[in-house]
Amino acid sequence: MKLPQDTLTIDPIAMNVVNRVAAGSRLQGDLLFEGGLLVQGEISGQIRVNGRLIIWKGGVVRGTVRVQGDLYLFGQLGVAEGSAQDTQLECHGMAYVAQTGVSTGTLMAKRLQLYEGADLRGPFKTLKLGSTVPVLHDVQSQQPLRAPGSRS
Repeated sequence: MKLPQDTLTIDPIAMNVVNRVAAGSRLQGDLLFEGGLLVQGEISGQIRVNGRLIIWKGGVVRGTVRVQGDLYLFGQLGVAEGSAQDTQLECHGMAYVAQTGVSTGTLMAKRLQLYEGADLRGPFKTLKLGSTVPVLHDVQSQQPLRAPGSRS
């Protein structure tokens, strides 16, 4: 069965997403999820998802987020009163923004698919394939550059 181009429907169970933040739940902090994540409640902080991230209707994600799989946005990325810098999401797969999806944060993805009614209020950027420029990667502090022959 082929879906119409202007709608996006998914089944999180069939997608083998093993982690869930249930409706009415709030989770905050430095978080790592292996095997994907379904967000029906609220989650915020430094978030890494190794797998798919599904932000369901009513779900809210805030903070600095790195997704190693695809993003499915049916809910809210960022908050309405927040700025684009408050929430930044880097997706190393395809980002799908459904007709109910709202993003007030900065959305960066290798590929982006918007459906009719999708609401992108914050900036978005497509990441170049094979790019070596760090975006939201963990960056080690580097020693300052010194001229040859200088003393430290």
